[in-house]
Amino acid sequence: DDRVSSASVQQLIEQISCVNKAKMIDHVGGVEEGAYEIYNCVEKIIKQDILGCEMTDLEGKDLGNKEDSSAPEEEVFGDVLWDAHDEREQMEAFQQASNSTCELGFEKYFERLNDLVAAPAPIPPLLVSGGPGSGKSLLLSKWIQLQQKHSPNTLILYHFVGRPMSTSSESALIIKRLTLKLMQHSWLVSPLTFDPAKLLEEFPRWLEKLSARHQGSIIIIIDSIDQIQQAEKHMKWLIDPLPVNVRVIVSVNVETCPQAWRLWPTLHLDPLNSRDVKSLISAECNSANVKLTKEQEKKLERHCRSATTCNALYVTLLGKTIACVGNTGNIDEILQQCCQCQDTVSLYRLVLRSIQESLQSDKEKGLLREILCVIGVSHNGVSESELMELYPELTSAVLASLLHSLHKMCLLTYGCGLLKFQHLQAWEMVKLEYMEAGENVISAYRQKLVEYFTVQLRVLIFVCFSFNSQDRVTWRSADELPWLFQQQGDKQKLHKCLLNLFVSQNLYKRGHFAELLSYWQLVGKDKSSMAAEYFDSLKEYEKSSEGEESMICLADLYETLGRFLKDLGLLSQAVAPLQRSLEIRETALDPDHPRVAQSLHQLAGVYVQWKKFGNAEQLYKQALEISENAYGAEHPRVARELDALATLYQKQNKYEQAEQLRKKSFKIRQKAARQKGSLCGFALLRQRALQLEELTLGKDTPDNARTLNELGVLYYLQNNLETAELFLKRSLEMRQRVLGSDHPDCAQSLNNLAALYNEQKHYDKAEELYEKALDIRRRALAPDHPSLAYTVKHLAVLYKKMGKLDKAVPLYELAVEIRQKSFGPKHPSVATALVNLAVLYCQMKKQIEALPLYERALKIYEDSFGQMHPRVGETLKNLAVLSYERGDFEKAAELYKRAMEIKEAETLLIGGKATSRHSSSGDTFSLKSALSPNALLEHGQR
Repeated sequence: DDRVSSASVQQLIEQISCVNKAKMIDHVGGVEEGAYEIYNCVEKIIKQDILGCEMTDLEGKDLGNKEDSSAPEEEVFGDVLWDAHDEREQMEAFQQASNSTCELGFEKYFERLNDLVAAPAPIPPLLVSGGPGSGKSLLLSKWIQLQQKHSPNTLILYHFVGRPMSTSSESALIIKRLTLKLMQHSWLVSPLTFDPAKLLEEFPRWLEKLSARHQGSIIIIIDSIDQIQQAEKHMKWLIDPLPVNVRVIVSVNVETCPQAWRLWPTLHLDPLNSRDVKSLISAECNSANVKLTKEQEKKLERHCRSATTCNALYVTLLGKTIACVGNTGNIDEILQQCCQCQDTVSLYRLVLRSIQESLQSDKEKGLLREILCVIGVSHNGVSESELMELYPELTSAVLASLLHSLHKMCLLTYGCGLLKFQHLQAWEMVKLEYMEAGENVISAYRQKLVEYFTVQLRVLIFVCFSFNSQDRVTWRSADELPWLFQQQGDKQKLHKCLLNLFVSQNLYKRGHFAELLSYWQLVGKDKSSMAAEYFDSLKEYEKSSEGEESMICLADLYETLGRFLKDLGLLSQAVAPLQRSLEIRETALDPDHPRVAQSLHQLAGVYVQWKKFGNAEQLYKQALEISENAYGAEHPRVARELDALATLYQKQNKYEQAEQLRKKSFKIRQKAARQKGSLCGFALLRQRALQLEELTLGKDTPDNARTLNELGVLYYLQNNLETAELFLKRSLEMRQRVLGSDHPDCAQSLNNLAALYNEQKHYDKAEELYEKALDIRRRALAPDHPSLAYTVKHLAVLYKKMGKLDKAVPLYELAVEIRQKSFGPKHPSVATALVNLAVLYCQMKKQIEALPLYERALKIYEDSFGQMHPRVGETLKNLAVLSYERGDFEKAAELYKRAMEIKEAETLLIGGKATSRHSSSGDTFSLKSALSPNALLEHGQR
């Protein structure tokens, strides 16, 4: 009612108002509206102020190539796809494992683990064994914390395996993650296979290679390794001799440890002694202000003497059970009930029944059952919002109460926002309690999830087609639905799900290659038929793709298919989708857009594997040029292209050239690693926070001006143009005061502001600023400098857009000149610039001037890529149009026929018949029909 409800609330508001980092949301109205407003505010803060910081890798570089902010961050590991969700899951698993403050006399075990690290090589893995719930995860996590504190030079790689059949138990993903972590710490970027069998086979060689680069020890810890699917088969590398500076520690349950591993040195966790039992129970009771009598303590001590009742999990759960009812019930009665439980599963059953008894109605008891069962049959867990949608009768108050009880009593836990069972014994108990009927009950709950995620997918795909955002098909739909179909044995529905392009793309882009391949194997499709089916699906999707955003989305799908086929070894079939992705991006975005560089890089990778090194070199050089223009010479994306070229030169025995590029790349990565900090970006966030604090003090320094420019770039990338303009103007003003108006950094700010005004369609403002930037850069920079070329290109495009073609001509001519100086007269980049100029002349009705430019571009493309390359075909098509307009119909027909032969040959590579509607050779114009006498020719910028 727009009134402060109490004095304490008023006091809180006054306190918050004085804190400059607090965010006040002032709202009057309904509760739901208020909650919605808060949600939007928090979402904006997370995206812009937190996640956004990781997107400012455009460190003060020019704007204009507004890259899609949803593009996967791949520069750290080259072409290797990294799943941030899987990494976050591991971080949370480690934190949860180390949460307990009671260390159960671990000191003696710590000494044994320390001895292993200090022992001379070679030494086999150390086996940490114990019964279920004996404290193995707790021991390892506590020891990891001690090692990180006392041995900072030791590299510790850990993996906590969750429930069997979950993502965390997939062997290929575990090995890939460990390899990538090693690569991250050694700044090494090399091609890494995605084939699961090869990945597992090659890991020992990777370990040998990467450990040799590390100055210090490497410790690899895998908790619950026996829960990995076919652990003994997939972890054969453990049997091989380890590198001298590598130590491996794995934990297993005594009952499920493979026989061959039992010969390794073993650290067995002893049952808890009476002192540890008393300490654990007292800690739980004291937290709830519950006091036990001497008699009750003795009774508990006697009970916890068997092998199944003296492990850490059982005793912890026992203490929580007593503490929970101690203040409200009869302790002797609950003690009696506990003493009848002879293992952890039966004690969990007692806990569940006590929670059931605390519920007020049969409806709530039924919901408790549903929640536990649906979480149990899922692949990786279920979120709270999903539970609310699955069960509309479930109110947030009831859900909060149930989850509080289940979490408090160690049944459920949270992992990456999903509810999961905290321990395997809890899931075993739920199956015994609720699923005694067996597989039919489990199948019914899986079917409920199938129906839910199928509906979600339909809604999301509708959103995708409406708003062109494939990222809306979340990892949840992709993770759960195909896995559920697999578990149900429904091959037909699994097949249909896999042909959903966005589901497959989501799995592939997150590195779940082995999982995707296993699904296809289950439906009985070989690699070639799978490739053909994907391509057919893409052609169907392309028919409904209209508008720039939709075409960008289509290009992403083509690229994913091409990369997938490359990873499968289907090189000839990978070329066509990658080439199509390149064509679309050049058309829908810009020939110098960073995503075009991405397409060039991927296509070059195929040619490298195909041993067509000449083609690959040209493509890598083009990608390098675009990346340098877009990001600057010291960006990780530039390092990626340098590494790729170095690897190519090494394959051609050009060792000197390769070494020069590797040194340059290494310096870039070193600098980027220092700036970026950890993979999760915490160091980067701290750096940004300090910079923002400095900015508030109002100091005029070049660094602060650069940071203001970075922030402007960030907000521009997020389409927050009003805020971007504010920061870019402040950056320009500060640079003019500190550096002088003619400094190249001022040209950068002018260029960025011009790009922003161009985006807002304020063309007159953009023109003035681009001209000022060009004037500064012409006087300050070398004639072939990338930044000069960048401004020339964008001002030329702007003149063309404004219809000032006469002013555009000298700039397009200058662009040709710059590229010739940078790359030589026979480089494909020069050909692209020539085509751009030729198109401009055609728009001005100067066909005579355009003809020699097209002919020269054609010769360069043929010499660089061969007679049958798509760029050759597109240039032939443009020459055909020109010949037609000049009345030379015979030559036009001949050129057009050659162009169509190239297009047909391209489509035969993949076995499809889709024809390209877009050019891949700079600015172009298209034929509305196949050169009919009445053909209407539209000349215009792509």
